[in-house]
Amino acid sequence: MPMSAIHSWGDPSLFIKQIHVEESCLELPSTQEILARAKLPFTVISDFQELAPVPGHYPENLTAGKQHLLLCRNRGHFFKPCPATREYRCCEYQVLNIGMNCPMDCVYCILQAYLNKPWLTFFVNTDDLLAEMTAAFTAEPDRFFRIGTGEFTDSLALDRFTHLSKTLVNFMAGQPQGVLELKTKSAVIGNLKGLEHNGRTVVAWSLNSTQVMAREEIRTATLDERLAAARQCASWGYKLAFHFDPIIDHPGWRQGYRETITRLFDTVPAESIVWISMGALRYLPSLKNIGVGRFPQTRIFYQEFIEGLDGKSRYFRPHRVGLYQHIYTLLKKRASDQTCIYFCMESDEIWQEVMGYTPGERGGIPLMLDQAVRG
Repeated sequence: MPMSAIHSWGDPSLFIKQIHVEESCLELPSTQEILARAKLPFTVISDFQELAPVPGHYPENLTAGKQHLLLCRNRGHFFKPCPATREYRCCEYQVLNIGMNCPMDCVYCILQAYLNKPWLTFFVNTDDLLAEMTAAFTAEPDRFFRIGTGEFTDSLALDRFTHLSKTLVNFMAGQPQGVLELKTKSAVIGNLKGLEHNGRTVVAWSLNSTQVMAREEIRTATLDERLAAARQCASWGYKLAFHFDPIIDHPGWRQGYRETITRLFDTVPAESIVWISMGALRYLPSLKNIGVGRFPQTRIFYQEFIEGLDGKSRYFRPHRVGLYQHIYTLLKKRASDQTCIYFCMESDEIWQEVMGYTPGERGGIPLMLDQAVRG
């Protein structure tokens, strides 16, 4: 019997079996707190050392690697612009890099093709992270920052161990020139309770049809768990966001997305949702072989695709438009007028065909999102 049938994966950190700590990080307060909370076996390794307990070659050893968590320093920058592409409209998101990889295993996850190490990484030099954010805000006092931690890992999947959400929410509460988005496929929200967030944190969930969630999103929270967590966060005064990305063509997709959207608005107050994004499946060509090799049962890569302007495989434009039009129509029927519905990495032509306008006509995607979250 698969482990997912034994218990819920609302907290995917349950998959982790061992922690490894770089020697120079062992005495850091955040490291000691994580070890105390996790109560898992841990080893101390030399800085930059490979993890011997994860045998085999990447990506074949990725599933086993996700049971190992490395605590180390981020020796580069924490705070960077989203790695977008100029060929498609971008929202000018700022990425806060808190770690790499996550214990969940989505068949379509682009990180499989970006990373080359199978284990999970969390950066424990939190003081450096906060100092870098403070410096960025100080350097551009007139700029409004939309910041997310979900680019290279899930924002909350490890939060039972790290409690980083508390640190970030408390920090952002005093930053009038920015908003933090915590994006997740988990239901790990316990640390968000009781915080004075001052409306500076948006809690967000990736959603899909229940068929895709069950078959292609391994060790993730169910739709019911995600929506119940979102409803709870709304009751704590948090603003919410949802991301239908990647939208995937599959048998019954029309009814599948209709069901998810119906359940979303039947569960979560529409007025709490500041934005909803849509993005059709797209992937680096190298991801197909990795995904099929690791998940031979999947069929999501066996559609007709074309190479997009960004070099990624995408559905043909008419097919993308059909997917988008169906989902956009369903969203518009239930969403608040104040909710910004937008595309992630699409062309003006797609915007015009589906929504009837281009971002430039409304000041651009960044302004649209800023207005939605600032009210």
